[in-house]
Amino acid sequence: MNGRQNKTSDDQSRDNWSAIAKGKKVRQPGNASPVGAAQSSPGRTCSAVAAEGARRRRKTWLRKGESRKPHRGDTTPMEMMRTCSQEKRFARLLAPVLLLALFAAGAAAQKSPPIGADVSTALSGALSAACQEDDVTFAKYLTSENSDAYLKLVGPQRNAFMKRMVQLDDPGRPLASTSDDGLPVLRCETSAITTEMRFGPTKIDDNLAFITVSIPVAGGDPRTIRFGLVREQNQWKILSLGLVLIDVPALADEWAHADLEAQENNAVDNLRAIASALDAYRRAFGVLPESLAQLGPAPASGISPDAASLLDADLSAGAKDGYRFRYRIVPSDAAQTQEDQNKLAGYEIAATPSQYPKTGRRSFFIDSTGALRGADKQGSVAGPEDPRIDAGTNTETPGQP
Repeated sequence: MNGRQNKTSDDQSRDNWSAIAKGKKVRQPGNASPVGAAQSSPGRTCSAVAAEGARRRRKTWLRKGESRKPHRGDTTPMEMMRTCSQEKRFARLLAPVLLLALFAAGAAAQKSPPIGADVSTALSGALSAACQEDDVTFAKYLTSENSDAYLKLVGPQRNAFMKRMVQLDDPGRPLASTSDDGLPVLRCETSAITTEMRFGPTKIDDNLAFITVSIPVAGGDPRTIRFGLVREQNQWKILSLGLVLIDVPALADEWAHADLEAQENNAVDNLRAIASALDAYRRAFGVLPESLAQLGPAPASGISPDAASLLDADLSAGAKDGYRFRYRIVPSDAAQTQEDQNKLAGYEIAATPSQYPKTGRRSFFIDSTGALRGADKQGSVAGPEDPRIDAGTNTETPGQP
């Protein structure tokens, strides 16, 4: 019976240390402990614990009227010392583990929350980054697909995206505060103007959240924008702006198409500028130039047939805004003399993309009659057989000679 009780005491000691490690209260030993068992403490030696146990055991025997020598099965002082030593050794081994656990708990408590852990914090962080035109930080508040596509945009396109978010043209300094009703307020200050964005209450529906932001307008009603956010990997990311779902890959395609269209429009404008310069050159010098280079900037000494100063340096060199330009003189069949030829000769100018289809898809053609033609020629040169292009819209008019 005593041996089993001694084992129970040994196990209870280990349970006590485990309870200490978990921050629980230690159950003090009661009647279940061995007769005369003494509890060890860090300030007492194991020999003192064993002696104290022996004294308690003798007192117990005397109290019960027993007078006998220890017999087999009693807890001896040597066993008490061994149990005490085991407890102290277990305590020394457990102490570093306890310290490590406390250190880890403290570090976890001090660790800052992830970006976007709170809806209003995420939106405020995104708008602050947009205010500063910090595209790298701003990308962190977009969904993973949008973030990857956003960072692939060229710099001006990334800035244009952020400018739309804060309704400002220049980078500014964000200042965060709280309104009287405890909701966030974000001001974006630039050298010319300051925008104030007042956050409304957050509405959360599972993995979606919505915040209405109000922007005061002097002398008018405030402008309101409703931002939608989605929870992605336990972080809130911007999903929509007003009723428009933010789809950066699709937006990038739209911008690329718009840039392509702008470059094609520039090519048409440059073709017409060259045609006008050729007509002006013939009026001034009585003949068409042999090359576009003769239409370029004049030196300080003044204009001449070799430098008429009718075109800028890029256009007179035959390349500008992603297009290359070719020019040739078309002799007149009706001319009888060289003087007539100089007056009646025509010209043709062609524009082709420098890098098809990156800098343009359509090729263009214009001649001395002023008729503009063009089509997607896969990068080859357009000619008089291609469809006419409407002068007002730069759109093709199939079937028109």
